[in-house]
Amino acid sequence: MVHLSTRQLRAFLLVAHHRNFARAAEALFITPSGLSLVIRELETQLGFRLFDRTTRHVALTEQGAALLPVVRRTLDEMDSAIADLGVSTREASRTLSVGAPPLIAANILPHVIHEFRAQHRSLEIRLVDANLTTIQQMVEAGDLDMGLGAFFGPSPGTRRTALFRFSLAVIRADLNETARRATTTWSALRGETLVALNAASPLQRLIEKQLARVPGLHRGPVLNSLDTQIAMVEAGEGIAVIPSYGLPACRNRRVAMSRLINPVVDLDFSQIRARGRELSDDAGAFTTFLKAHMARWAGRSGVL
Repeated sequence: MVHLSTRQLRAFLLVAHHRNFARAAEALFITPSGLSLVIRELETQLGFRLFDRTTRHVALTEQGAALLPVVRRTLDEMDSAIADLGVSTREASRTLSVGAPPLIAANILPHVIHEFRAQHRSLEIRLVDANLTTIQQMVEAGDLDMGLGAFFGPSPGTRRTALFRFSLAVIRADLNETARRATTTWSALRGETLVALNAASPLQRLIEKQLARVPGLHRGPVLNSLDTQIAMVEAGEGIAVIPSYGLPACRNRRVAMSRLINPVVDLDFSQIRARGRELSDDAGAFTTFLKAHMARWAGRSGVL
């Protein structure tokens, strides 16, 4: 069995193409004498001459002319296969890691990810549900490509980009038309029982600044997650003040949302990434898709 190297075959192909050893050697980045040695080795292995050579002329022999299309086809097929495998490998390794707090991770992102991946089947998306502090730390460390949510306070290691501006809203058990009003004033919360987040929550601290001006407010359960707040409100344990981007979670329960006014308290829904790190094309495309998806339901519902 004859064992030929791709180096030998490419050398043969280039000499056949240029009909000149010097130009072929230049294309291979070797000396003409080195190229002559490669061709002689190839001819020895094959058992026949490939070229008739003089000092002025290089021509294919009958056997060389017969071999030329076979070598050209073989190398073309090999180059094409290697290129295809390279693309497949790169696509198989494409991943996007996204972090978000549980409310967003459970009620907004699953549908976004499912629809986005229908258009980007080779992309693996890893979703991490964690609290905002953990998400910030993972983004800074490079363990997440991006974080999504309402982030409070400075974060020197991340760059923050606001995607939407939501506001605070009150939610009530959906028992009557009063619960379904489009807007509610803060003063109208007087006498209600509040289901709140714990005092360490930056979101709850923002809410408490407004509640300080609401007299006669009764204090109910204190919880650690927005999803649990919504469930307790549905059960009739009181009302809760949450960001309006929680609307998809409320729709999964018998809970009505009403935008709080006088004053309106805005809250940015943002994306964070590690400072000094640019978003990949996949991350940029996902962000654009997320914005369009959220704009559809938020705009229709009037929660922006």
